[in-house]
Amino acid sequence: MYRQGDILIMPVPEEEVPQAVRDLPPAPRDDRGRMVLALGEATGHAHAIAAPGELLRDSDPLVPDHLHLPSGGRLVHEEHAVISLPKGWFRVVRQREYVPGAIRVVAD
Repeated sequence: MYRQGDILIMPVPEEEVPQAVRDLPPAPRDDRGRMVLALGEATGHAHAIAAPGELLRDSDPLVPDHLHLPSGGRLVHEEHAVISLPKGWFRVVRQREYVPGAIRVVAD
């Protein structure tokens, strides 16, 4: 299990990745070719990975993302230490917060 700021990344055995997740189109990469797991609204800083693979994201922001890294990768952020991830599948959960009347994902 890995944590970088408000992002939690948990390994998932390949056989436990739901078919509905595998059928999602990959999230587009940013203009630097990175998979952006989370982008700070105030700072513009990003939890991002520049490596081969796919980030599969449901349209509901409260549903965890899935990340496939066939050869591993490095998770970077402007204010956090780099985390090396092994190859495999991962579930990506963004921290949530309660605001009166709603639950939303945290954005820096």
